[in-house]
Amino acid sequence: MEQAHSPLLNEELYSQLSESKKPEFVFEWLRFLEKLLAAASKDDIKEKQKKLVEQLTSLLESSPGPPVRKLIAKNLALLYSVGDTFSVYKTVDKCNEIIRSKDDSPSYLPTKLAGVVCLGALYEQLGRMLGNTYMDTVGNLLKAMKSAESQGRYEIMLSLQKIVSGQGAIAASCHRDIYKAARSCLTDRSMAVRCAAAKCLLELQNEAVFMWTTELENVATLCFKAFEGSNYDVRVSVSKLLGAVLATAVMPKRGTGVRQVVRKTTLEETMNLLASGFLRGGSGFLRVSGEMLKGGSSVNRDVRIGVTQV
Repeated sequence: MEQAHSPLLNEELYSQLSESKKPEFVFEWLRFLEKLLAAASKDDIKEKQKKLVEQLTSLLESSPGPPVRKLIAKNLALLYSVGDTFSVYKTVDKCNEIIRSKDDSPSYLPTKLAGVVCLGALYEQLGRMLGNTYMDTVGNLLKAMKSAESQGRYEIMLSLQKIVSGQGAIAASCHRDIYKAARSCLTDRSMAVRCAAAKCLLELQNEAVFMWTTELENVATLCFKAFEGSNYDVRVSVSKLLGAVLATAVMPKRGTGVRQVVRKTTLEETMNLLASGFLRGGSGFLRVSGEMLKGGSSVNRDVRIGVTQV
């Protein structure tokens, strides 16, 4: 596959390949391009950037698989970070257009997922250079998640995590909406979606003060529910989230931009929250007390294992 090692995709050779060999050829080219862009300067790619953007954007709509779509997204983000950003808004609009498409056929799903992944990579890499476009993007992602299957919810959560990471406090107007969406995904039937939601909330708590102040008890209860019926990966992800939120509540980070006076949570209060999770899980006190009187307990093993990992 040395023929794939060129700055631009060899479209002539690509068109001559059989359908079974095309994905491998594209994958090899994208891997080579990633290494090339990582070491390139602005002058190196100046003449080829426009064509590269066209080729990468075209590949977005070719129903790429998971490895290929991640490489497409990474290369586009690298390309704009190294080169000019003159067409980045057009690329963002293109991805949003793909996500908004009403085509719900299984054959179009990989294209939609590629658009989602690409948006996450662009916002993570370019951050505030993309201005207020994040508002439209977040709105589109949250709307798409309402009808998305598990793979879609997983990718959307990861992209929202990257948007929060790249935009920081500037995206405060969207934090509540992202929080609400991630809350529902934290107890999703898919374990992968739960992990992605935990990662998203972990990133969000760095910027969203309400998560470790007014919403602290709700976040803790939600984490206890997420432990129920979970696997090892979920318990690790959720315990990291809960531990980070509780630690921040006790020792708020500097530079969080809190103007109002916020009462610090004491260590004893956080320990009591963990103890309540260990004893009662994500259920209410009355419900669990009633079950205890009957000789049973609604707290399953996964919840208690998860709490001990925090």
